[in-house]
Amino acid sequence: MKMLIAVDGSEGSLQAVRHALTLASEGLAASFVLANVQEPASLYEVVTAHDPDVIREVRGAAGADLLAPAEALLATAGVSFESEVTGGDPANLIVEMAENYGCDAIVLGGAGSVATAVLAGTSLPVTLVRMPEAE
Repeated sequence: MKMLIAVDGSEGSLQAVRHALTLASEGLAASFVLANVQEPASLYEVVTAHDPDVIREVRGAAGADLLAPAEALLATAGVSFESEVTGGDPANLIVEMAENYGCDAIVLGGAGSVATAVLAGTSLPVTLVRMPEAE
């Protein structure tokens, strides 16, 4: 089974990675795609940067930084994974990336407008992972 895990750098998205690793440790034969979607450039960024390549480079570096903790969790566990940073509408691109990578499921941390739009935009199973209750 191939799972796409959306990672935005939040503790909720790392909890989603941990959940997927728990499934793998319990016997699910799985590989993973870590996906980070950067929001489209603002008008201010476009005007000040003057170069779309600079914007792509900065956003790619930001996305790579956000993916690093999730990549470290998967690497430490010794599981197979791929990573991608892209830019645009998060919900649409999460669904598109899952399809492009041939994923069988999508895992998201928390709930919100992106999660709701992903649920509405895909026929794949979607797992929403909530943060544990504070004690």
